[in-house]
Amino acid sequence: MLTRYTSHLLPLCLLLTAALTTTAQHDHMMMDSSATMQMGSMQMDMHSDTTRFTTSSYSRNLPMTIDGSGTSWLTAESRMEAAMWHKKNTQIMLHGALWLRGDFQNANNPTGAGHSSRFDAPNWIMAMIDQRAGRKGVLSFSIMMSFDALTVGRGGYPLLFQTGESYRGVPLVDQQHPHHLFAGLSVAYTYGFTRDIDLTAYFGFPGEPCIGPPVFMHRPSAFYMPDAPISHHWQDATHITYGVGTIGFRYKIMKIEGSIFTGREPDDNRFDFDLPRFDSYAARVSVNPDKHLSLQASYAYIKSPEALHPAENVQRVTTSAIYAYRWRRQQRIDATLVYGLNIGEVPSGSILFEATYRWMKLSAYGRYEWVQKTNEELTLSGDPGSRHPLHDLTLGAAYNILTFYHVGLDLGAETIISRADAALQYRYGAVPVSAEVYLMIHPSTAFSLGQKKPMKTMSGMDM
Repeated sequence: MLTRYTSHLLPLCLLLTAALTTTAQHDHMMMDSSATMQMGSMQMDMHSDTTRFTTSSYSRNLPMTIDGSGTSWLTAESRMEAAMWHKKNTQIMLHGALWLRGDFQNANNPTGAGHSSRFDAPNWIMAMIDQRAGRKGVLSFSIMMSFDALTVGRGGYPLLFQTGESYRGVPLVDQQHPHHLFAGLSVAYTYGFTRDIDLTAYFGFPGEPCIGPPVFMHRPSAFYMPDAPISHHWQDATHITYGVGTIGFRYKIMKIEGSIFTGREPDDNRFDFDLPRFDSYAARVSVNPDKHLSLQASYAYIKSPEALHPAENVQRVTTSAIYAYRWRRQQRIDATLVYGLNIGEVPSGSILFEATYRWMKLSAYGRYEWVQKTNEELTLSGDPGSRHPLHDLTLGAAYNILTFYHVGLDLGAETIISRADAALQYRYGAVPVSAEVYLMIHPSTAFSLGQKKPMKTMSGMDM
């Protein structure tokens, strides 16, 4: 049985080895009195009560740009697009996105599965309130909401090859489920023993356990993409969990976390709160070697995630790398590489690579995915465990046509070229092509209300 999974677990072992090696090599480079400049370029004493409060929600010694979804890490060089309020001991951040979209799935195969044309409006909004607690602590509250159930429908929106969850007792196929109205309600407390050491306690109802990279909508590399990845349920689908507790310990550039949480995915009533079970567990190691790169590896045991298959449990293994680089104030690239493996009755894997290049008002982006899905997941006849390799390539661009009081309006379009194995081509066509056009409304850049210019990072550069 072990040898069956060796090839899938190898990336996890390699990343863990690299993480430990990198930590040792950077002991004198990061997060000490001189190394603060490397991670977030902070050149001020974050313990000083006279400093403006602009740090991570989970550390007084890290920059706010490092915060991903839940307690995950981005890079310190990550771009922020949010409204900010600042006081001496309090910071409030508000961000989100709304797409007014025309969606045309499997457009070149009118009689094929998943063919659909519609208009909808995926959306999400998030607020965080951070409060200094004494000289070394920070107390953080967050709330994330989505009105998807109203703007795309309770059954979700069409998305070719997407699977996972159910609606009215029927598995969702070629359909992405909507998010809950309350997609996150969490509280966390972090105590900084020294500049190098933090201890964090996090509770969410709902919240996000320490599994995988930041969820897709919180990754700068996926900022303009309105769709969830078709590999979502192999990588970052646990971002809405009704009952999660996490303990995290940071030493310099490394963070080790453990979570207990509810394994069952949310039910199809998107306006209620599900019963907490705390029947699953996870562990994650995150390492940021420098301000451009963030690495993580995680393992989770998830009990009975699917309501339609309550006896099936899943082990999930992920590794990921997030990269950010800025040439100039208005020219940058953000990229993410993710590997995800579900080990259940039939093991199946996934790979995702996505990147966004921004230059002035133009953003060009792409996403490639490979994922194995079974007959059972696609509701096909035959051997339920028979796996089908699926490929998706998304290419798109968005242009900022208007910015009004730090709120941007972007016009965008994308094409999705899909490819299934020969056994599925009778159903979907040889090369299904989908297309989307949208207007996207979002904060244009990180700014503090009352200021006329974008905020500065700790090194004095625009976020």
